[in-house]
Amino acid sequence: MKKKVSTLAAAAAIPAMLAAPVSASTWELDQAHTNVKFKVKHLAVANVWGQFNEYSGTIKFDSENPTASSVTVIIDVASVDTDNEKRDGHLRSADFFEVDKYPTITFVSTKVLPQADGLKVVGNLTIKDVTREVILDVEGPSGPIDFMGTTKIAATASTKINRTDFNLTWNRALETGGVLVSEEVDIILDVELNEVPQG
Repeated sequence: MKKKVSTLAAAAAIPAMLAAPVSASTWELDQAHTNVKFKVKHLAVANVWGQFNEYSGTIKFDSENPTASSVTVIIDVASVDTDNEKRDGHLRSADFFEVDKYPTITFVSTKVLPQADGLKVVGNLTIKDVTREVILDVEGPSGPIDFMGTTKIAATASTKINRTDFNLTWNRALETGGVLVSEEVDIILDVELNEVPQG
């Protein structure tokens, strides 16, 4: 499986930037050191993992007023990768993401909420023709650290969504009861960011 990523990852970046040494800054995801993965239950007993490999995103942060921070991320849905070509083809089809009609997933942040043990990042996630609010529970950040002339920070985040809320409704009933693929999807993010030089 490729080591690049996708989507909601950029949302986890916002809290990480609370450690940034400047009052207003722009950051970008380090694709070589970031992972945004998802998992679903298969046959109600096993986890199937996947990720997206292609995306773009811009994160702006103001350390004096974190609530003014913003992030916009666009994901290439065709880059879905579960390490199985047949399954990936099915995910791209009309049964799931229908990439010919809906080629991108977007995430746009709306709020950053400080918590006693971290942060919650709130934003609008759009999959297919549906937009819903999601909340990321964030741990970190770690850093900042300078490496070869680049300032880096990192954070982790997680959330859960119900895929049927986004019109990802395909499933198959099992003879033993239950369904082939769970409706609940776990999203787990490990994010490393590079500061974009100003000027």
